Amino acid sequence: MSLFEPDDARPRPSRRVRTGWTVLLIALVLGLVMSFLPAPYVIEQPGPVFDTLGSQEQDGEDVPLISIEGADTYPTAGTLDMLTVSVRGTPEQRPSWAEIISAWFDSSRAVLPIEAVYPPTVTTEQRDEQNAAQMVDSQKEAVAAALSNLDISYTTEVTVAGLDPDGPAAGQLDAGDAIVAVNGEAVSDVDALRAALAANGTSTPAQLTVKPSDGGAEKTVAITPVISEQTDAPALGISAGYDFEFPFTVDIQLNDVGGPSAGMMFALGIIDKLTPGELNGGKDVAGTGTIDQAGEVGAIGGIRQKMVGAKDAGARYFLAPSSNCDEVVGHVPDGLQVFAVTTLDDSLAALKAISTGGDTSALPTCS
Repeated sequence: MSLFEPDDARPRPSRRVRTGWTVLLIALVLGLVMSFLPAPYVIEQPGPVFDTLGSQEQDGEDVPLISIEGADTYPTAGTLDMLTVSVRGTPEQRPSWAEIISAWFDSSRAVLPIEAVYPPTVTTEQRDEQNAAQMVDSQKEAVAAALSNLDISYTTEVTVAGLDPDGPAAGQLDAGDAIVAVNGEAVSDVDALRAALAANGTSTPAQLTVKPSDGGAEKTVAITPVISEQTDAPALGISAGYDFEFPFTVDIQLNDVGGPSAGMMFALGIIDKLTPGELNGGKDVAGTGTIDQAGEVGAIGGIRQKMVGAKDAGARYFLAPSSNCDEVVGHVPDGLQVFAVTTLDDSLAALKAISTGGDTSALPTCS
């Protein structure tokens, strides 16, 4: 006698069981598809950390991030780390939905619409060029801010950073040209340029004394300003920037990093090298923030990822722009003290308290 029942005697799965298996199979197929299907998002995550007092490997040798020639420099210790954020994904190579879901539940990463990082009207190459230009400008501003803080004199020129192809200056000015004077009055900053154009008005040409970017002799060009839609004031159709002539050489070498957010830390690194003693007391400090020649510290992006990067790199203290405090609160990694700064002087005051091991409770924080 057989110990097995015939096949037709086995119980059939219920409709509920068959439906459950069908739903599970569909979910597995959808999950497999989503793991390869690109998503309209990118992922921000902590990037490399660079010590502005240290060095970076270039062509097989260590090169100081900040080197100074023509001025006395002094030994440093500890770290003054600048932070970066790396972006996973581009319009051409987008992350999969599986990667997006994984990042969504990771507090060290952020998921952003791809348009927030790569505007549709800007190509990836254009974005990289803009970031590289911002890095160069931030380095110049950092040197200027450091020297201003140390009362070291230097000269400033207003330059043409960009041109509206349909603006009044098109064809008469080139990117990199320095605007020395307007109607015979010297202009040393952008505010002075705006004031001179406002005084000239839009009914007559303004006589601009220009130092060409190609090194040629100074020349005078006549350009009639027009009312800017952005400022509702007379303008030339240019974006203005700065160039500086410093009394000695400060060279900042950092490859493959763009954007303006390292400005404050560059300025602190320069000051530390130009002054006796150690700004940080030999401790490990990190920070971020843009800076201008007046020492004003500005907001940056990706501060949550940068705090995680600072903590992972061993920093115990973090200098954050006050204007980023709303993104800091509730997201500070354990073991990291964050101080809010608005100016370069605020950063130096925080470093002084940190370096002496004194009471830091009076320093501004994000709350």
